[in-house]
Amino acid sequence: MYRMLGRRGFVRRDARPSTLTPAPTMARGHIPDEPMTVDAPQTLTIAAGEFLMGSDDAAGNESPAHLVWVDAFAVSPYAVTTEEYARFLRATGHVAPPLWGSEGFADARQPVVAPSWHDAVAYCAWLSEAAGQRYRLPTEAEREKAARGGGIAKYPWGDDLPAEHRGGRDTALEPVDAYEPNGYGLYGMASGVHEWCADWYADDYYAVSPSRNPTGPASSPRKVARGGSWRHHVRFTRCAARSALAPDKQFTDFGFRVVRTLG
Repeated sequence: MYRMLGRRGFVRRDARPSTLTPAPTMARGHIPDEPMTVDAPQTLTIAAGEFLMGSDDAAGNESPAHLVWVDAFAVSPYAVTTEEYARFLRATGHVAPPLWGSEGFADARQPVVAPSWHDAVAYCAWLSEAAGQRYRLPTEAEREKAARGGGIAKYPWGDDLPAEHRGGRDTALEPVDAYEPNGYGLYGMASGVHEWCADWYADDYYAVSPSRNPTGPASSPRKVARGGSWRHHVRFTRCAARSALAPDKQFTDFGFRVVRTLG
């Protein structure tokens, strides 16, 4: 694993034994064999406030940079793991994503891969009922504010890529806590898997975005995703970088994390 080294990048962290159990291989249409009640997952509260969203010196869909106010919310420090998603599948009989349990994607500490946006929403609905609190996907603005960790740099750790930043399709998917957390205590905000957001996507949305709690356009063919990808040649993604995908698609470099609504 790695630890952060100032604004320059990362160095390898000492490995530590996993406290999670191996994730079982789930068959499609699995019969429920687990109670609905689960413990509420850990979340960290991000205080209400304003931040500079977007960028004027990168991709066109990130401009204009603009001030956005986001109400307080609580977000999981990790992407949803294979182990956590296995509980959902066992409890509900929900159809498992492609390649579930296959080599390279079965470790309990890895982010779950290839849920569609609809699958992620179904997970949030189940978790809300099972844990007795309201969970959902983050808005795009919440996800960017969380990724920045209270700073203004290009990446959660600073303005420079780590020295060993090149990945590719033959690079293993790492555990959700492979790198040090950002300033808010959140892991994997620039690496791992693209994370689904609640918003519909539009290239030019920032030109008309409201300044308080934006939630995206009313509709579009795609949903927003944020964060880096283990499959990319450069696997780390800037805090302002935007991507999008049709909500029914299931790719092995897509996952999600949950937000708990406050109040």
